[in-house]
Amino acid sequence: MSHFIPYGRHHIEEDDIEAVVDVLRSDNLTGGPVVEDFEEAFADRVGAKYAIAVSSGTAGLHLASVVLGLTKESFVIVPTVTFLATANAPTYCGANIVFADVNKDTGLMGPSELEEAFERAGGRVEAVFLVHLNGQTSDLQAIKSVCDARGAKIIEDACHALGGEYQTADDCWHPVGSCKHSDMTVFSMHPVKNIAMGEGGMITTNEYRLARLLRDFRNHGLIREPEAFENQDLAFDSKKKPNPWYYEMQHLGYNYRASAIHCALGRSQLRKLDRFILRRRQIANAYNKELEPLASVIKPIPRAPHSRHAWHLFVVHIDQSRLTMSRADLMNHLREKGIGTQVHYRPVHTQNYYQKNGAADISCPSAEAYYSSCLTLPLFSEPSAQCLASRVTETLQDIIKDE
Repeated sequence: MSHFIPYGRHHIEEDDIEAVVDVLRSDNLTGGPVVEDFEEAFADRVGAKYAIAVSSGTAGLHLASVVLGLTKESFVIVPTVTFLATANAPTYCGANIVFADVNKDTGLMGPSELEEAFERAGGRVEAVFLVHLNGQTSDLQAIKSVCDARGAKIIEDACHALGGEYQTADDCWHPVGSCKHSDMTVFSMHPVKNIAMGEGGMITTNEYRLARLLRDFRNHGLIREPEAFENQDLAFDSKKKPNPWYYEMQHLGYNYRASAIHCALGRSQLRKLDRFILRRRQIANAYNKELEPLASVIKPIPRAPHSRHAWHLFVVHIDQSRLTMSRADLMNHLREKGIGTQVHYRPVHTQNYYQKNGAADISCPSAEAYYSSCLTLPLFSEPSAQCLASRVTETLQDIIKDE
């Protein structure tokens, strides 16, 4: 049997390794110019004023929740088809999660699903955590119009969408992360994402106040800038010069820093983002063509018209009525033949924790329809994926033919 194909994986090249080794031989394994260079390059790539590197996408979502000032009095809307972290992060702050339904075909929350969630919320909604799923973007301009009318902030969960773009009514395309229609955007660079840091994430924003708070909170709330000191007597000597050892903790923060080692890898990978996305797009196009003979049973999820896909995941819908085997059986047969697949995601409102904490009576029928038929096929950037779509689709044909 050929080597096993996972549903996703990183692609590391020699210059990535060299970048990490250079940091290991340097004086700074955490903090310092490597981190700052990565942040500046990332902000430039997505068109935002500020980028703040953090230890994971989850840490980024949590910090975004913290700097918005979310509390147990806050209500936050989250689409239910997403990874757990999108809902967990504001929950860490005590916020009340209002789960929104999604489009049954794309899995994206649109303005109509958002409006319904606003109507269902038990109090004033302070924030909407918008998810760009699989690499496709939600309709940000329409979402912002709804949120502005309700006075809610927007946090983009773009952990799937680095390199993606979205279109507005004036026919302009905006990079995901530019924060043209949101307050903050959070990215993940976990190994299965479009670029890898090992573990790591990034938050972008165009607001100086938010950027400053994010930097403070990722480092225990610790402040070293003399102009920000509050305790003048302790901070400065008799000549009004700042004491060289002095720092203040003005907020209860966290250790969410990203190390220089991780940022060196992320900076090296960022240079290749366009090449990686092009490779993913080529494989996705090959899937679309080679899956045509199976169209009565398996169909790729439709493309959102306002989105330029970043192709984090290649997801299809399975018409279970045309198969005698279950989705689990199909996945197990594929695994036996060396092909890994996954389901992204079980709706979060059905998870045990949220069922026990207010979600038991929630109905999101479109999300449950999406979940019941979706399947993620392998997609990644490395050159060995040359015949990836062919091998996967041929195997699918053999399994379905033999059932």
